[in-house]
Amino acid sequence: MDWKQHYRSRLTTADEAVKHIKHGSRVLIEDTIAEPAILVDAMVANRDHFRDIEFTQMISFRGVKTQPYLEPGMEKHFSMNAFMIGPTTRTTFAEGRMDFSTSFYGSLPNVYRTIKPLDAALVQVTPPDDEGFCSLGVCVCYTRVAVDTAKLVIAEVNDQMPYTYGDSKIHVSQIDYFIENSHPLIEVPQGKLNDISLEIGRHCAELIEDRSCLQLGMGSIPDAVLACLDDKKDLGIYAELYSDGVLDLYEKGVITGKYCGTHPGIIAAAVLLGTKRLYDFCHKNPLTHFYPIDYMNNVNNIAKNDRMISINGCAQVDLYGQVVSEFINGKQYTGVGGQVDFVRGAAMSKGGKSLLCMPSTADGGKISKITTTLPAGTIVTTTRNDVDYIVTEYGYARLKGLTNRERARALINIAHPNFRAQLTDEYEQLHRVSL
Repeated sequence: MDWKQHYRSRLTTADEAVKHIKHGSRVLIEDTIAEPAILVDAMVANRDHFRDIEFTQMISFRGVKTQPYLEPGMEKHFSMNAFMIGPTTRTTFAEGRMDFSTSFYGSLPNVYRTIKPLDAALVQVTPPDDEGFCSLGVCVCYTRVAVDTAKLVIAEVNDQMPYTYGDSKIHVSQIDYFIENSHPLIEVPQGKLNDISLEIGRHCAELIEDRSCLQLGMGSIPDAVLACLDDKKDLGIYAELYSDGVLDLYEKGVITGKYCGTHPGIIAAAVLLGTKRLYDFCHKNPLTHFYPIDYMNNVNNIAKNDRMISINGCAQVDLYGQVVSEFINGKQYTGVGGQVDFVRGAAMSKGGKSLLCMPSTADGGKISKITTTLPAGTIVTTTRNDVDYIVTEYGYARLKGLTNRERARALINIAHPNFRAQLTDEYEQLHRVSL
């Protein structure tokens, strides 16, 4: 059977395709902006056909407060086991109506291969090319392993998904059923940068040399860092994800990738979070490559890039240097993602640095995010042994190789001035030493 015949014979409707999913199946939903909502909604619409379906996903950017399959009354049909808490699952998780599993982002494909194998995968792809290959587009991450290992693969074929290069191609023979659709991808525009974010960005820029290779997480601080790099030369991108700020620097000639060790001259990532402008840039562009997350977040691959700079946000740091990035006010707020993967990869890189960044205060300046100790029960994301630089709007502190007392001094120096005396007093009383 040639690929065109296979494609035509498996082309169907969303309602008919999802009915091939069996009771009790573990079903992966593709991640972030590539979530195949038409297939998810078809399962919800046909809920009486399903029993004990466990959905699994990292994070959704669908733009709804609660995923429709997690609404009250769906419990006998659907459940969710997420590897990150996000906008569409935060309320449900807080109410105890879904499960959360923790995993480094780079380890997640192996979890699906060996520990929690997939019965079905719902993915979004481009139309096939002349040789019968579809592209996973701008979200390869763990979708590659899902297509390769799931017993049943159902694909939404969206002609507005960019066709990308790298390791994003899958042959139509790997897909069991196709549903054609045409709609714009979800867009995640950059937010307005405030003075604090820009000040943090400027401090980070001081630590970034020409010819560095960058990984940036998502959010206002990574965007602010990108906005402060116009005077740099020959920067590269090797990241789990990137956004429109990278395109801005590429167009200014700042990003060339000439000195990246893994993929010279290539902007490499596992997923995009941006706007149509960025998606159009990546469509059939040989300068942009996408790879699975266990490749991108492999510490040995990260370390092959000299001057690897990892830039991520965090929520709280204690005076020992323990970093909290996923836990806020005693609650799981997000997940570990790839922060630790890149912190460790950057540490192995020649000339590499990892920067963990945050505003110095929260709640309108009432709470210091640098604390003497962490509250009981707080989940630590990045251990004090891994932490390199902490950055706030008041500067940066390099913690590697410092004693406990030296760490405390360095962190207090970048805390908000209103809290420095209090932090000093608390540390001295706790340890019976003088700072």
